[in-house]
Amino acid sequence: MRILLTNDDGVYAPGLAALAESLRRLGEVTVVAPAAEQSGVGLSITYLHPILVREEYRDGEFWGHAVQGSPADCVKLGMLEFCDPEPDLVVSGINSGSNVGINVLYSGTVAGAIEGAFFGKTSVAVSLAQGTPPDYPAAADYATQVIETLLKTSPPAGSLWNLNLPETRPGWPLGLKPVRMAVRRRYDVVEKRTDPRGRTYFWSGIEAIRNHEPEPDTDLFEIGQGYATLTPLHFDLTNHRTVADLESVKWPRA
Repeated sequence: MRILLTNDDGVYAPGLAALAESLRRLGEVTVVAPAAEQSGVGLSITYLHPILVREEYRDGEFWGHAVQGSPADCVKLGMLEFCDPEPDLVVSGINSGSNVGINVLYSGTVAGAIEGAFFGKTSVAVSLAQGTPPDYPAAADYATQVIETLLKTSPPAGSLWNLNLPETRPGWPLGLKPVRMAVRRRYDVVEKRTDPRGRTYFWSGIEAIRNHEPEPDTDLFEIGQGYATLTPLHFDLTNHRTVADLESVKWPRA
């Protein structure tokens, strides 16, 4: 099996290194990751200036490509330039911090997997909740087991999956629960501050997890209970029911 691995925390992130090592149990791994952290960039791409790429070496051996761009850029380049033949699987992570609830739509980690799904590849985003010192090797081992099990179910080409692991605690994860996204947000916060020169500035994303409704059977709720969560996603944002309802409307003609 050929695997394309990216992330949004950057090419030097410990979660990326741990997952690369673990995924090699399943096959050949090609690392194409951002040269610097790209958290929260979503599905952004670089097209107003050239994308620079450098080769990364560890212990004197080639390790992967560092891209001056977003996770989506990395997957595009991996698919079109650096993977020959094309990979069978795209994995993005391990992200430092969970990607649950509405935050899935902002996540660069999930965006890397979405780009893989655009290319028709089974794609998995992997994230590890924080709150205790993270054990990335253990998380990578568990994530690899989940991915291996998922592949045995023969998922459709282009299927998209969001895997979240609870924070590192003894005995966690308690297991894995297939769940939906938490999509009910109670509130949002932007904190207004003043710098030493008297200028106003703002901090956003301060309570990205706590601002959601803790609904049972959702990704956000279940990782807080100690479970890993797996959510099947799709990137078609069309409200198909509304499209059908609108077909009977007499719309104006030019």
